[in-house]
Amino acid sequence: MDMESALRERSGSTCELCGSSEGLTVLDVSPDTVETAERCAMTCATCREQVERDAGPDAHHWRCLNESMWSEVPAVQVLAWRMLDRLSAESWARELLETLYLDEETLAWAQAGRADADADESGAGGPHLDSNGVVLEAGDTVTLTKDLVVKGAGFTAKRGTAVRGITLVTENPEHIEGRVSGQRIVILTKFVKKA
Repeated sequence: MDMESALRERSGSTCELCGSSEGLTVLDVSPDTVETAERCAMTCATCREQVERDAGPDAHHWRCLNESMWSEVPAVQVLAWRMLDRLSAESWARELLETLYLDEETLAWAQAGRADADADESGAGGPHLDSNGVVLEAGDTVTLTKDLVVKGAGFTAKRGTAVRGITLVTENPEHIEGRVSGQRIVILTKFVKKA
């Protein structure tokens, strides 16, 4: 039995990520050069394009990971972890990522793919630094160092306001996102200090 037939049988001829039965292809997830069924997943064209970064991730489409992340297939677990990590600006994706358990080997495999993708992306430009030069990480709490007028929201975020659970804007190391007064806003890193 060839690999595609084995994967179709394993997946029930559906995408192992979203369940679609249209445009199925084999996606190699392996860090190795040897393709095996355990290191590949059956995916639809939509999932494949977004996993391979040919299209920006459609957050609504990836809500399917709520079910597929519990697959017993390591390649599917790795893909679920990577997509949830890419969508970590979405609160639902962060929550799912926090509940997803991967054994050490599978987690290392998933993170290795993220490191490869991060190295391939241009324009990331370095670490996110607060006003004191301290490195910021996703999930940190920061404090505003000055009053910030929030355009379009009609309020001013006051100096000293704590912003919890920030997310990093990967395209720009000078921007972070956080929730202030119930609104998700973009904040310049030069106006915050790590708490």
